[in-house]
Amino acid sequence: MFDIQITGTNIRYADGGISVVHVQFRANDSESTVTLNGYIPISAEDYQGNESIPALKNVVRTKLIERLTPEAE
Repeated sequence: MFDIQITGTNIRYADGGISVVHVQFRANDSESTVTLNGYIPISAEDYQGNESIPALKNVVRTKLIERLTPEAE
């Protein structure tokens, strides 16, 4: 399992509201042999209600899994 650390958020606004949030993260596996870092863009809808660090970790984990295991075409 990866230990995910949220290192920052960058909130983008449009038309007076949030348009997208870039959630910066760093992740290491339990043996520290694999490291991931970057940002995951999430929609305003995904961000609302998930502003806390534990909730953002879950959102990032879910989005990473989606990107690492794409459906076969």
